[in-house]
Amino acid sequence: MNFAPLPTALPADLADALMVGRVWRDADGNGGHEGPCVVVVRNGEVFDITAQAPTVSDLFERADLLDFVRGAQGESLGPAQGLIDGALAAGPRAAKLLAPCDLQAIKACGVTFAVSLLERVIEEQAGGDKSRADALRASLLESIGSDLSSIKPGSPEAEKLKQEFQSRGAWSQYMEVGIGPYAEVFSKSQPMSAVGFGADVGLHPASKWNNPEPEIVLAVNSRREVVGATLGNDVNLRDIEGRSALLLGKAKDNNGSCSIGPFIRLFDGQFTLDTVRNAEVRLAIEGADDDFRLDGVSMMRQISRDPLDLVSQTSGAHHQYPDGFMLFLGTMFSPIKDRGAAGAGFTHHMGDRVTIASPALGALVNHVHLSDQIAPWTFGVRALYNNLAGRGLLGTNTNGAN
Repeated sequence: MNFAPLPTALPADLADALMVGRVWRDADGNGGHEGPCVVVVRNGEVFDITAQAPTVSDLFERADLLDFVRGAQGESLGPAQGLIDGALAAGPRAAKLLAPCDLQAIKACGVTFAVSLLERVIEEQAGGDKSRADALRASLLESIGSDLSSIKPGSPEAEKLKQEFQSRGAWSQYMEVGIGPYAEVFSKSQPMSAVGFGADVGLHPASKWNNPEPEIVLAVNSRREVVGATLGNDVNLRDIEGRSALLLGKAKDNNGSCSIGPFIRLFDGQFTLDTVRNAEVRLAIEGADDDFRLDGVSMMRQISRDPLDLVSQTSGAHHQYPDGFMLFLGTMFSPIKDRGAAGAGFTHHMGDRVTIASPALGALVNHVHLSDQIAPWTFGVRALYNNLAGRGLLGTNTNGAN
């Protein structure tokens, strides 16, 4: 199958977007040293500012972040579109897009939309068996009702509903985090392990029922300041998690199971947290070995918990993140369209192209393969600091104004 032409992978208002990212530059174009570089995008042009900010984590600690990023001098790497085109092209290139975060912890929130709550309960009751999903969905819609979005998590109304379901023996651990006082926050991936725009994402080879999860991802510094946002794919193994919630780590954290990008757009006067609150996140899945296509959308205005509430549940006096963190906000998208036999539902095929897009953030594009067959993760925190030391970058002062 020939894939459809891609939508633009850069923000619709690119000329006004102030963005931060990371690229891998080869030795020929990087002073004889290959390695990861921190870049800023201004008016659609990419500048390497690694000499002034060796890591994105360091950069986001600056008290003068916006002023610094607007004025930081650096080598031009050309138009951002060139990096996007290169990431999708075969063969070597002088600069390769990476995930736009580095030392930050990578956290994720689950069951933050009523629709996703229903699908998690289905997975739990199906025990990971996708053939039971349709019948369970019909039964649950009858007993739970089709709309839980009017219930505020942790409210007296939510507690009353909980008691009703408990009296019927219908309560679920997923309902607890969906409408209870505490959000589900888990470790999605390790620092330095996320893949970026154009890279392959990985499925654990044991999984036979899986899907992408298109999400907005917040960038938060150590002071719990939300400095920007980007797009992410929280690759999901429905059969693994459905067998037991205790298998969440196996279901969520595998080689290539987390993609983020293409860039982190910084919050400023034009792009704000309210932009995120009202965003539409669109998803397209295209099969490489069949004519399958699935389109979906996640409406952030239907989220059951405000993004800042999710940030405060992740970090505070109870838990600090000295290098900052990236926070997936969850999705309302759970694909149920049959792919093949009636009632079989959706699961990935190898080679699927996944496109996650939102006008203010651009698009994140990845192809799906098995986690044990894509490139292994070899460049972690130790390798990063060895590389930066070899380039003489560890003495850089990145504190900014205090």
